[in-house]
Amino acid sequence: MLKVDDLSVYYGLIKAVRNISFNVKKAQITCLIGGNGAGKTSTLSSIVSDVKKTGKIIYDGIDISKLPTHKIIQHKIALVPEGRRVFINLTTDENLRIGAFNNDKNYIELKDKMYKMFPRLVAKKNQLAGTMSGGEQQMLAIARALMSSPRLLMLDEPSLGLAPKIIDELFETIEQLKKNGITILLVEQNAFAALEISDYSYVLENGEITLEDKSSVLLKSDEVRQKYLGV
Repeated sequence: MLKVDDLSVYYGLIKAVRNISFNVKKAQITCLIGGNGAGKTSTLSSIVSDVKKTGKIIYDGIDISKLPTHKIIQHKIALVPEGRRVFINLTTDENLRIGAFNNDKNYIELKDKMYKMFPRLVAKKNQLAGTMSGGEQQMLAIARALMSSPRLLMLDEPSLGLAPKIIDELFETIEQLKKNGITILLVEQNAFAALEISDYSYVLENGEITLEDKSSVLLKSDEVRQKYLGV
């Protein structure tokens, strides 16, 4: 579904991502793991935004490398950014309404689906997002992205700063989304949890891909276990 070829991302004179290539297969979970500053977030940003970059990004056979963000979103790609970035002065319902800006005719049906998927949010419908817990905000951020009915969902550090129980719930939801046919590109520092639920993974270090394989294989890799799993 997604083919990234020879991608480099620049911030001024700094080359944050260095000539990486990777594929995301349809209806699978593909993961990018690595430490802080590895280039994971920059990679996701380059797919949907106008950051300075070189290389090609092919989505479903279409070159989207030079398209503006609003055109890329119309191709049914959604990003849940690091730090959630919900609209803190709006209610849960209002956040979901914004998520459906390009899918308004299905708003009621989609909203009902989101509350079934995230039952913790039902009691928060009319609560300001800024007063919710980090876990609830993360659920809302994912639900808001799903309101656009994406075919490719990109998640940037969804487990960051959350309690273990909430992380388990979120990753169960991510697995369910895959079963529902949504293709997922997951960026995570929680390497163990990410490798457990993903199909294929790439390891980024200093803006370069240093390892790639089936996630089940990387889970057993001595190098990955020592660097990222604490084993």
